[in-house]
Amino acid sequence: MTQSLVEQIDALLPQTQCTKCGYSGCMPYAQAISEGQADINQCPPGGAAGIAKLATLLAVKEKPLNPEFGVEHLRKVAYIVEQDCIGCTKCLPPCPVDAILGANKQMHTIIAAECTGCELCIAPCPVDCINMKDMVNPTAWDLAAAEHAKQRYLNKQQRQLKQAEEKAERLKKQKQKLAKLKAKKSN
Repeated sequence: MTQSLVEQIDALLPQTQCTKCGYSGCMPYAQAISEGQADINQCPPGGAAGIAKLATLLAVKEKPLNPEFGVEHLRKVAYIVEQDCIGCTKCLPPCPVDAILGANKQMHTIIAAECTGCELCIAPCPVDCINMKDMVNPTAWDLAAAEHAKQRYLNKQQRQLKQAEEKAERLKKQKQKLAKLKAKKSN
Protein backbone atom coordinates (compact mmCIF):
# COMPACT_ATOMS: atom_id res chain seq x y z
CA MET A 1 0.00 0.00 0.00
CA THR A 2 1.40 3.38 -0.92
CA GLN A 3 1.34 6.26 1.53
CA SER A 4 -0.38 9.49 0.69
CA LEU A 5 1.78 12.59 0.44
CA VAL A 6 0.48 13.74 3.84
CA GLU A 7 1.51 10.42 5.42
CA GLN A 8 4.93 10.62 3.78
CA ILE A 9 5.46 14.15 5.11
CA ASP A 10 4.19 13.16 8.56
CA ALA A 11 6.61 10.22 8.63
CA LEU A 12 9.53 12.66 8.24
CA LEU A 13 8.45 14.87 11.15
CA PRO A 14 9.82 14.22 14.67
CA GLN A 15 6.35 13.59 16.18
CA THR A 16 6.95 15.79 19.22
CA GLN A 17 3.43 17.26 18.72
CA CYS A 18 4.93 20.49 20.12
CA THR A 19 2.75 22.91 18.10
CA LYS A 20 5.76 25.20 17.50
CA CYS A 21 5.05 25.01 13.77
CA GLY A 22 1.77 26.82 14.34
CA TYR A 23 -0.38 23.70 13.97
CA SER A 24 -1.98 21.45 16.59
CA GLY A 25 0.41 18.59 15.87
CA CYS A 26 2.60 16.91 13.30
CA MET A 27 -0.21 15.50 11.14
CA PRO A 28 -2.01 18.86 10.73
CA TYR A 29 1.34 20.45 9.86
CA ALA A 30 1.97 17.69 7.30
CA GLN A 31 -1.50 18.30 5.84
CA ALA A 32 -0.79 22.04 5.59
CA ILE A 33 2.55 21.42 3.85
CA SER A 34 0.91 19.07 1.36
CA GLU A 35 -1.73 21.71 0.57
CA GLY A 36 0.85 24.47 0.19
CA GLN A 37 -0.46 26.33 3.26
CA ALA A 38 2.71 25.88 5.33
CA ASP A 39 6.39 25.93 4.51
CA ILE A 40 8.85 23.10 5.16
CA ASN A 41 10.93 25.19 7.58
CA GLN A 42 8.53 25.58 10.53
CA CYS A 43 9.61 22.62 12.70
CA PRO A 44 12.34 23.47 15.25
CA PRO A 45 12.60 19.89 16.62
CA GLY A 46 13.13 18.56 13.10
CA GLY A 47 15.70 21.27 12.43
CA ALA A 48 17.94 21.39 9.39
CA ALA A 49 17.92 17.61 8.96
CA GLY A 50 14.12 17.54 8.90
CA ILE A 51 13.97 20.42 6.44
CA ALA A 52 16.44 18.59 4.16
CA LYS A 53 14.30 15.43 4.23
CA LEU A 54 11.14 17.38 3.45
CA ALA A 55 12.89 19.29 0.64
CA THR A 56 14.05 16.01 -0.90
CA LEU A 57 10.59 14.43 -0.66
CA LEU A 58 8.86 17.45 -2.14
CA ALA A 59 11.61 18.25 -4.67
CA VAL A 60 11.95 21.82 -3.42
CA LYS A 61 14.91 23.89 -2.39
CA GLU A 62 16.17 23.61 1.20
CA LYS A 63 15.91 26.70 3.34
CA PRO A 64 16.93 27.58 6.88
CA LEU A 65 14.58 27.14 9.83
CA ASN A 66 12.24 30.10 10.05
CA PRO A 67 13.16 31.82 13.35
CA GLU A 68 9.54 32.89 13.85
CA PHE A 69 8.86 29.29 14.89
CA GLY A 70 11.86 28.83 17.18
CA VAL A 71 15.45 27.71 17.02
CA GLU A 72 17.00 24.30 16.63
CA HIS A 73 18.73 22.94 19.73
CA LEU A 74 19.77 19.62 21.22
CA ARG A 75 16.91 17.55 22.57
CA LYS A 76 15.84 18.45 26.07
CA VAL A 77 13.44 16.86 28.52
CA ALA A 78 11.09 18.36 31.04
CA TYR A 79 12.02 18.12 34.68
CA ILE A 80 9.73 18.75 37.65
CA VAL A 81 11.25 20.30 40.77
CA GLU A 82 9.40 17.82 42.95
CA GLN A 83 9.56 19.77 46.23
CA ASP A 84 7.79 22.67 44.49
CA CYS A 85 5.07 20.58 42.80
CA ILE A 86 1.64 21.13 44.38
CA GLY A 87 -0.06 18.27 42.52
CA CYS A 88 -2.49 20.47 40.61
CA THR A 89 -2.44 18.13 37.56
CA LYS A 90 -2.54 21.07 35.12
CA CYS A 91 0.56 19.70 33.36
CA LEU A 92 -1.03 16.32 32.58
CA PRO A 93 -3.56 17.21 29.84
CA PRO A 94 -1.19 19.18 27.59
CA CYS A 95 1.46 16.43 27.52
CA PRO A 96 0.85 14.83 24.12
CA VAL A 97 2.59 11.55 24.98
CA ASP A 98 1.58 10.95 28.63
CA ALA A 99 5.15 11.40 29.86
CA ILE A 100 4.04 12.85 33.20
CA LEU A 101 3.03 10.70 36.15
CA GLY A 102 1.01 12.15 38.98
CA ALA A 103 -2.35 12.45 40.64
CA ASN A 104 -4.32 15.29 42.17
CA LYS A 105 -2.57 16.70 45.24
CA GLN A 106 0.33 14.30 44.71
CA MET A 107 3.83 15.06 43.50
CA HIS A 108 4.34 14.63 39.75
CA THR A 109 7.33 13.35 37.85
CA ILE A 110 8.43 13.18 34.23
CA ILE A 111 9.21 9.88 32.53
CA ALA A 112 12.34 11.23 30.86
CA ALA A 113 12.57 8.38 28.35
CA GLU A 114 9.09 9.24 27.04
CA CYS A 115 9.33 13.05 27.11
CA THR A 116 9.51 14.58 23.62
CA GLY A 117 10.68 17.94 24.93
CA CYS A 118 7.63 19.72 23.52
CA GLU A 119 7.51 22.17 26.45
CA LEU A 120 3.69 22.17 26.47
CA CYS A 121 3.63 21.30 30.18
CA ILE A 122 5.52 24.44 31.26
CA ALA A 123 2.93 27.18 30.69
CA PRO A 124 0.02 25.61 32.62
CA CYS A 125 2.13 25.06 35.76
CA PRO A 126 1.00 27.68 38.31
CA VAL A 127 4.12 27.35 40.46
CA ASP A 128 6.78 27.24 37.72
CA CYS A 129 8.18 23.92 38.91
CA ILE A 130 8.76 22.53 35.41
CA ASN A 131 12.04 23.25 33.66
CA MET A 132 13.72 21.93 30.56
CA LYS A 133 17.09 20.32 30.98
CA ASP A 134 19.64 18.81 28.66
CA MET A 135 19.43 15.08 28.10
CA VAL A 136 22.23 13.04 29.65
CA ASN A 137 23.05 11.54 26.25
CA PRO A 138 21.31 13.76 23.70
CA THR A 139 20.43 12.13 20.43
CA ALA A 140 18.81 13.50 17.33
CA TRP A 141 15.27 12.44 16.54
CA ASP A 142 15.40 9.31 14.47
CA LEU A 143 12.67 7.27 12.85
CA ALA A 144 12.36 4.89 15.82
CA ALA A 145 12.02 7.72 18.35
CA ALA A 146 9.50 9.51 16.16
CA GLU A 147 7.44 6.37 15.64
CA HIS A 148 7.46 5.62 19.38
CA ALA A 149 6.36 9.19 20.21
CA LYS A 150 3.64 9.04 17.56
CA GLN A 151 2.31 5.77 18.94
CA ARG A 152 2.16 7.22 22.47
CA TYR A 153 0.37 10.29 21.08
CA LEU A 154 -2.15 8.15 19.20
CA ASN A 155 -2.69 5.97 22.29
CA LYS A 156 -3.47 9.07 24.36
CA GLN A 157 -5.88 10.35 21.70
CA GLN A 158 -7.64 6.97 21.62
CA ARG A 159 -7.86 6.83 25.44
CA GLN A 160 -9.30 10.36 25.62
CA LEU A 161 -11.89 9.51 22.98
CA LYS A 162 -12.92 6.38 24.89
CA GLN A 163 -13.17 8.36 28.14
CA ALA A 164 -15.34 10.99 26.45
CA GLU A 165 -17.64 8.29 25.04
CA GLU A 166 -17.91 6.59 28.45
CA LYS A 167 -18.73 9.92 30.10
CA ALA A 168 -21.41 10.64 27.50
CA GLU A 169 -22.91 7.19 28.10
CA ARG A 170 -22.94 7.73 31.89
CA LEU A 171 -24.64 11.11 31.45
CA LYS A 172 -27.20 9.56 29.12
CA LYS A 173 -28.03 6.87 31.71
CA GLN A 174 -28.26 9.47 34.48
CA LYS A 175 -30.67 11.55 32.40
CA GLN A 176 -32.79 8.46 31.69
CA LYS A 177 -32.94 7.62 35.42
CA LEU A 178 -33.84 11.22 36.24
CA ALA A 179 -36.59 11.19 33.61
CA LYS A 180 -38.00 7.97 35.13
CA LEU A 181 -37.94 9.46 38.62
CA LYS A 182 -39.71 12.60 37.42
CA ALA A 183 -42.30 10.46 35.62
CA LYS A 184 -42.94 8.41 38.79
CA LYS A 185 -43.16 11.55 40.90
CA SER A 186 -45.77 13.15 38.62
CA ASN A 187 -47.97 9.99 38.72
